[in-house]
Amino acid sequence: MALKRMDNVGIVVDDLEGTIDFFRELGLELEGRATIEGEWAGRVTGLGDQRVEIAMMRTPDGHSRLELSRFLTPPVVADHRNAPVNALGYLRVMFAVDDIDETLERLYKRGARLAGEVVRYKDAYRLCYIRGPEDLLIGIAQELG
Repeated sequence: MALKRMDNVGIVVDDLEGTIDFFRELGLELEGRATIEGEWAGRVTGLGDQRVEIAMMRTPDGHSRLELSRFLTPPVVADHRNAPVNALGYLRVMFAVDDIDETLERLYKRGARLAGEVVRYKDAYRLCYIRGPEDLLIGIAQELG
């Protein structure tokens, strides 16, 4: 049996509406929203009784998704948003864009800020890390040539 695909990356947030707006500005599309609760959900996550609002965001090509989750029950217990780039565990998501400068200008209006600098990697990419909504670390790369 072979792996079929990566279905989505999950990000837990406090401000679901603001995070949806930010990723829409980046170019993702809101695919759907739901409240996830019930005994089956708690069995999957190991959290027991849970209630979570989710929003599924899809990239324009339809191949990748972010699942944004806002936990109502139980409360969030840890915060990794201020971890440095070299911290262990899942840390960031990277997006390919057509024009990094134009993308940054739009995202600055939504509160984004550079984590470092926009740099050139050989003749292949211009890229940077930004801090987005709730200090989420997001990579943006523009392929050159």
